[in-house]
Amino acid sequence: MFLIRTGAIDGFQSLTTECGCNPIQLLNRVGLNYSQLRNPNTYVAYSKVADLLEVAAEACDEPLFGLRLADRQTSSVLGDLPLTVSQLPSLGDALTQIDKDLYLHARGAHLSQTRRGENVVVEVEIDIPSSRGILQLMQMSVGHVATFIEETLDLPAPGFPLLLRQNAPPLGSSALDGDTLARVAFGTRYNGVRIPASWLQRKPRYDEAALQAHFQEYLKVLQRRYPDNLHDQVRDIIGRILPSGECSLERVAAALDLHQRVLQMRLKQSGSSFTELLKESRREIAEQHLRHRSMAITDLALRLGYADVSVFSRNFKRWTGLSPSQWQKLHSDR
Repeated sequence: MFLIRTGAIDGFQSLTTECGCNPIQLLNRVGLNYSQLRNPNTYVAYSKVADLLEVAAEACDEPLFGLRLADRQTSSVLGDLPLTVSQLPSLGDALTQIDKDLYLHARGAHLSQTRRGENVVVEVEIDIPSSRGILQLMQMSVGHVATFIEETLDLPAPGFPLLLRQNAPPLGSSALDGDTLARVAFGTRYNGVRIPASWLQRKPRYDEAALQAHFQEYLKVLQRRYPDNLHDQVRDIIGRILPSGECSLERVAAALDLHQRVLQMRLKQSGSSFTELLKESRREIAEQHLRHRSMAITDLALRLGYADVSVFSRNFKRWTGLSPSQWQKLHSDR
């Protein structure tokens, strides 16, 4: 089964509410629940997210719901992938690396780069089954790629076209921002974006001020998502940085703008510890992927920040009494 982080649909609740719909009812219609959206690092079936967006588009009478959702998001919906690639030499390298690491965010999605004269088409491919279709999911995904490129190159006035294979909706049927709508080309050969080929050689924006601004914004998001709940804030950060292999107390404390000893003290006062939360997060993510058979055990070990699959296997057996493969045989959805 293909999975996706629920962080990909950040803002779903507010957009559907603005459209006069009940987000909880829409989630329930496709077999999801509101609690799954609280932690953006929770993984759910990719097909259910596709269904959810189609159901929402119909209920909200918004044929460009996916684009509207992406239009209010930042590249943070991709987790820490944008920060990871921001230190690479060029945008082309960054896009290539994003494609390699995209399975950590959404398994079943791919990016490709195709030269067309003076331009390059960055194409989005999504290989998942969905009875309701994936038009809205594709809209949102194309929007994510556009936002990533805009933020990576720090474009002052983005104007490159967004390409969609689907036909254009009736004129005036969408409440999408006019400037964004003017950039969308419907009925094309691709789902993706078209940019000048020369941009692939441009160096991604990366400076300390931008990095600090990112973390400050992330802190605000954490406070809104988990007000006065340090336990859940730490779990959220752990889930984001585990794939980097550098999920340490020091790094988590820095993300929260706290001294390590202060973080340890506050967690102890709440009856927890960093070590315990790290174990809980790793076990929860491991069980999600093993249950759905969404990736090989070797890849899962890397996803959890382990350099060696044998270390992951020993830890998992200590947590559950079973090896990862034994646990999977007993609990797999297949």
